[in-house]
Amino acid sequence: MPEDASVWLARAIAARQMQEMESALEAIGRAAALAPTDAQVALGHAQLRFEAGLPATVLFQRAAALAPDRPEVQRSLALAMAAEGDAAGGEALLDAVVTANPLWLDGHRALANLRTAAGQPDFARSLARAAAAHPGQPGLRHAWFHTLCTARRWDEARQVLDQAEHDLGESRATRLARAYWRSESGEGANDPALFDLLEDEQDTGLDLARVRHFLRGGQVQRARDVALRHRGQPTMGVFWPYLSLAWRLLGDAQAHWLDRDMAFVCAYDVGLTAADLADLATLLRTLHTAQAPWHEQSVRGGTQTERPLLLRLDPVIRKTRIAIEAVANRYIAALPPPDPQHPLLAAPREQFLFAGSWSVRLRPNGFHAAHTHPMGWISSALYVTVPPERQRGPAPAGHLQFGTPPPELGLALSSYGAVEPAPGTLALFPSTMWHGTAPFADGERMTIAFDVIPAAARRSPRSSGPAQSPR
Repeated sequence: MPEDASVWLARAIAARQMQEMESALEAIGRAAALAPTDAQVALGHAQLRFEAGLPATVLFQRAAALAPDRPEVQRSLALAMAAEGDAAGGEALLDAVVTANPLWLDGHRALANLRTAAGQPDFARSLARAAAAHPGQPGLRHAWFHTLCTARRWDEARQVLDQAEHDLGESRATRLARAYWRSESGEGANDPALFDLLEDEQDTGLDLARVRHFLRGGQVQRARDVALRHRGQPTMGVFWPYLSLAWRLLGDAQAHWLDRDMAFVCAYDVGLTAADLADLATLLRTLHTAQAPWHEQSVRGGTQTERPLLLRLDPVIRKTRIAIEAVANRYIAALPPPDPQHPLLAAPREQFLFAGSWSVRLRPNGFHAAHTHPMGWISSALYVTVPPERQRGPAPAGHLQFGTPPPELGLALSSYGAVEPAPGTLALFPSTMWHGTAPFADGERMTIAFDVIPAAARRSPRSSGPAQSPR
């Protein structure tokens, strides 16, 4: 057996890449014993324990002491502290780090998310403070602007943008920001020429803004054409759902080729007993420590967990994961023949990995806004607790609905259909498909959700600390 720390670290990374958490933890533990002062090993040890649902704050503290000049390690420590019950301490630590490193935008974003999860309305105040102290830094202004836009604080975002243009002058970034703000806030939603002056500007984010604006304003063919220019590129994942909407509005049969109405939506009994589900619900409730979801998440009136849930080593989670994997394999095996042009049917089917996994707990009147999962291949909802119909209200209260576009686009498209929630039911569907839930009147609706991707598509894992959800 090797006795070189670098070899054990490589083994840990390889095992984590295949989501074999026990093997990864054993290997990183060997590496840490052999190289107790290696900062990268210490950070990997902390990260793996964090992802496995084990206490990791002390290990992150050690990694931070070994790498005092790396603020991202302090961010990881702060997020671990918050996840393990010390949200105030994590916030204070991260606030101190961004105060010492005021131009560190990732730190400001992480702090804004911590404050959002704690229910604080002034979640972006570190960016405001840094922008005031460094008025000549446009990056701070734009990060502040986009943080407010994500929270739909449109008036405040406009004020930040106005002040940035007043102080620093107009630039490509402010022109893009102005067009985005006018479209998404509604002020310029019906301006057909809003993006015309930016016609020569090309990037994925701008094209996504264009597509949404063109759909919102009835320029459906323009929306389709912008989406289609990404076909065959890695960026196409974010455009398939919008291309579906454009094709449906145009009466193009390719919409059916892509979505197949409800044919790709399947609901299964996952095979967990009532006792299993009760144990699972008890554990999940302990993980829902946030007061509110992050603004970029689809949750309305509830909370979402942040650690990769299905990588945890809790016995009840491991049992649930085994049941989920069996059903997911059934779903994949039953897919139609491969189609190299189709985002669901083109992917290799030999083995899959989880691209993300989390739990959502909705309160009365809670729901999911219509959304998709651009980083996934197949997405899901496993119902753990569901209020009875007398509590939630008549159908479609609490149902998982498919094909309904985001309401802010104002598109006259009805849903394809819905899945009725029931404890122990696992719904699987393409990640490109629009989905959301109808509000329910009373009770608790708690789910596990995850995305899977073909194992061949797995990128190298990050080692900078607790992952931050894109939702």
